[in-house]
Formats: sequence, structure tokens, C-alpha cells
Amino acid sequence: MGTYINRGNSEFRDIVTHEYVDKTSLIPLVNATLNSENRYSCVTRCRRFGKSMAAKMLCAYYDKSCDSRELFAGLKAEQDASFGTYLNKYTVLYLDVTSFTARPEVRTTIVRTIQDEIIYELKEAFPEVKYKDNSDLMDVLSSVHHATGEKFFFIIDEWDAICREFPERRRMKGDPEVVTPTILDEYVMLLRRLFKTQNSDRVFAGAYLTGILPIKKYNTESALNNFCEYSMIDPAYLASCYGFTEEEVETMAKKHGASMEDLRRWYDGYRIGKESHMFNPYSVMKALQRGTCRSYWTTTGAYDSVITYIQMNFEGLKDDIIRMLAGERVYVNTTKFQNDMYIVRSKNDVLTVLIHLGYLAYDEGKRRCYVPNKEVADELLNAVEDTSWTRLADTITASQELLDATIAGNGQAVARAIDLAHDENTSILSYNDENSLACVLTIAYIWAKNDYVIHREYATGKGYADLVMIPRRPINKPAMVIELKFNNTADTAIDQIKRKEYPSKIAEYTGDILLVGINYDKETKRHECVIEKCQIAENPS
Repeated sequence: MGTYINRGNSEFRDIVTHEYVDKTSLIPLVNATLNSENRYSCVTRCRRFGKSMAAKMLCAYYDKSCDSRELFAGLKAEQDASFGTYLNKYTVLYLDVTSFTARPEVRTTIVRTIQDEIIYELKEAFPEVKYKDNSDLMDVLSSVHHATGEKFFFIIDEWDAICREFPERRRMKGDPEVVTPTILDEYVMLLRRLFKTQNSDRVFAGAYLTGILPIKKYNTESALNNFCEYSMIDPAYLASCYGFTEEEVETMAKKHGASMEDLRRWYDGYRIGKESHMFNPYSVMKALQRGTCRSYWTTTGAYDSVITYIQMNFEGLKDDIIRMLAGERVYVNTTKFQNDMYIVRSKNDVLTVLIHLGYLAYDEGKRRCYVPNKEVADELLNAVEDTSWTRLADTITASQELLDATIAGNGQAVARAIDLAHDENTSILSYNDENSLACVLTIAYIWAKNDYVIHREYATGKGYADLVMIPRRPINKPAMVIELKFNNTADTAIDQIKRKEYPSKIAEYTGDILLVGINYDKETKRHECVIEKCQIAENPS
């Protein structure tokens, strides 16, 4: 068993002997691509979403140096007709690129070092082969195949680590116009040499790359356009193979006696392909192990990069960040991003890279992005506090004061706070109906998302309340029914709440309820607010 060749199954054994969520359904999908024109796959997900675990699983399954049948007993892959056909049938090459980017002594020669170390093991594994070129990895692999008929399955984990770690361009000293090949250029050329030559399909039964970013584009074309890519934005049929589904989390929550409501609030919200409820697997497992929900995943992420991106002065970016933190969804065009963290040229590029990093979720059908859960929202707020961007920090402070004033029944303070939120976040010209007022209110009450579930256009009684805020259990705060009016009166809003029996239909909440009527006067350009308190009697049953 080597470092790069036929590593065996010990790493996957360690995984399945603990609490393992069965993701072996990936194996039949990869099997279906072997020795076909679709044999090259690149799967990209954000950090700690199960990519490396899947790579170790594939190592154990394909590696011909071991017998892994018992490890897959009772798992989904075993039920597929292809399971026995490819089980432990290939020589597996495994490369974790981060094991090289973490070695400072090879940073300037990283691509050469990768080749040298794999070649050294190949020659030890196949000493009888005569090699034409001792320095080119693809020539060495071709020589092995020609002499033995061996076909390889190549797994590259964190394939894009070099793309993320090294700068895009390197210029000659004394001559800024002369651009020399970068480490990234050398690396891309190595990948092309491996997977886009006339011998590639002879040498490889398949290749499986994992990473955070899809394969880099040059102009509009992928550097490896023969790879099938499965990303956070376009996962195709691999959507459920990474991350935890709602059903999987429910099963574990019951086993551990954990609150499914808390797990949803903290870690749900990713919409990947047709899977509308995907949970961050690393954070779910940490929460179950430690018995408490808090931010786990984001401490491992690209925090500094997020700060850099949200500070970029692209028109509308800061407004969109505020809207998403308030629970809104914003349009994004993901097609122009070059899949390079150093080439970010527009607001759409920023939003797209944040989707790939897992700081935003993406609804492919509606082409909208949003903040998926509390874990990510908290980290984005932390990132904003560490920037020079004071506007959102001020908005959050004002939001805390607004919530306190509302609970205290101070209508005048609430009206003043909404005046400020309106002036900060909305054009007067576009502020001309109750819907635009609702958007401002959602932003103004951004802090309330910590303690409340906030509903827009909530179906209650004989109509729809504009905003309903229900406290999260076991938080002891009043629920709120907020009705909005434009060029009317706040008293009219309160009367509508009572007349349409909104409070009586908030069945899941039986404590104190505040009725909040808010009106915007177009002439004075000011809001007024009336707050009343009522209580729904608890159901005796």
C-alpha cells in the first residue's frame, strides 16, 4: 500500500465503523461512466460537504490491492447490479493536492514534485516496465499500460487547491510586459497532459476530481472541457450524494434526541439541484456529537476571502447583502464567472463565488441566491463587522433597537426607526406601495431573525397579514402581527388586523401577541405606528 498508489481501504473503514450516513449511491453513478466518453468527473462542493469522504469511499471500492466487500455490506451500493463488476478491480491513483500546498519547501516546484513523487511509486509498483521518459507522468502511465494492460482510476481530491493558493500571473523582474507561465498554468497543463491526450482513454478507466471551484475557464471554455462537472449550481443527478437530506437528518435527530427544528434553523437551507432541503453534514454531525447547535463549519472556511469579496465596490452588492441577510432572495447570473477566485469582475461574480464557497445558497429554477441558514448568516454578519463597511453594522444596531421598541409598545420610536431604515435602504421614487414598505420592514427587523420566524404574506383568518413574527421556542417574547398601509392611517391597519381575525389563526402560538399597524404618508415622507397588545387563550385540551 502506497501514498499515491493503491492506498487500501483503511480510511473508509474508519468512516463506516462510526456513525456513517450511507452515501454509497454515488458508486453506481460513477460505475456507469467507466470506460465511456463520460469517464472524467469533477464534483465541486463547499468545504466540509463530504467530498473527501466520498473520495475515500471510491478508493476503497475500486482499489485492487484490498478486499472491501464486507465494508459495503448492507449499504446502498451493494444492491446495484454493477457492484460486483467493478469492486476492487483497478489500480487507484490518489492525490490530495492540499498535501502539497501545505509544504512550503515545494511551493515553487509543486507541479514538478507531484509528478516526481507519483512516478517514484509507479516505478516501485511496476519495476519490470521499460520507461521511455522518466520525467513525464503521462508517459510513465502510458508505459505501464502498454506493458501490462493496466488501466487506472485516478482520484484527485481538492483539485483546485493550487488554483486557490497561487496567483494568476507572474511577471519577469525588470520587464513588466513579459509574462511567464505561472504555477497554475503548469498545473493546468499537467491535467491536460493527463486527461486530454490521445492515450488518456487507454490509460484511465475513469477519473474523479473534487474541489470547491469548478474547472477554470479560459475565455468561455473550461480548461478540461471533456470533464462532466457537478457543482453547487449544477449538480445534475449527484445532488443527494453530498450533504445530508432532510430525511437523513431526521433519522439522526431521533437517534440522538436532538431538536429537528434547531437543526433546520442552523444547518438547512441549501437547495442543490432537485434537493430542496440540504443540510451541512459537517455541522450537523458536530452538533449531534456535542449536543448543541452553533457555528462549526464556518470556522474552517474562506473567511478572509468573504471579507474581501463583500467589500468590493460593485454597484448594488451591499444592498443585495443586506436584503439577503434580511431573508430576501436576489437575482444572480452565474454564467460569466471564470471559476477563479482571483478573477472577480462584477457583483454577479461575487455572488457566484459565495455560492461555491457555501456562504450563499442557489435556487437554479428561479436564478436567485440567498443566505441558507443561521450558521451562515451569523458568519456573514461577523465578516461585515470586520470590514470597513459601517452601513450594515449600523443597520444591525438600529434593528436591535427597533425590536426592543416594538416589544415595549413604543410606537413613536418604531416609526422613527423605520424612517431611518427607509432613508438608508430604499429610493423614495420606488417607495410607492405596501410591498415596498414590506421590503423595508424586513430589512429593519433583520435582528429579529435571531429570535423569530418571520413570515411575509402569512395566510391568517380571512386574508394575508403583511408580516407575522413568531418567536422561536423556547424564547419568551410576544408574537407580532404587522399590517402595513400606504397613504392611510396606522389605526386603519390595526382595525384590519382585528376585522380579519389575524391573531386567532396563529395556531402554533398561544402567548402574548402584539398588533402592529404601520402607515407611510407620501406627503410628509414619514411613518406612523400604533401598537396594541392582545392575548389568545390557550386551548384547554
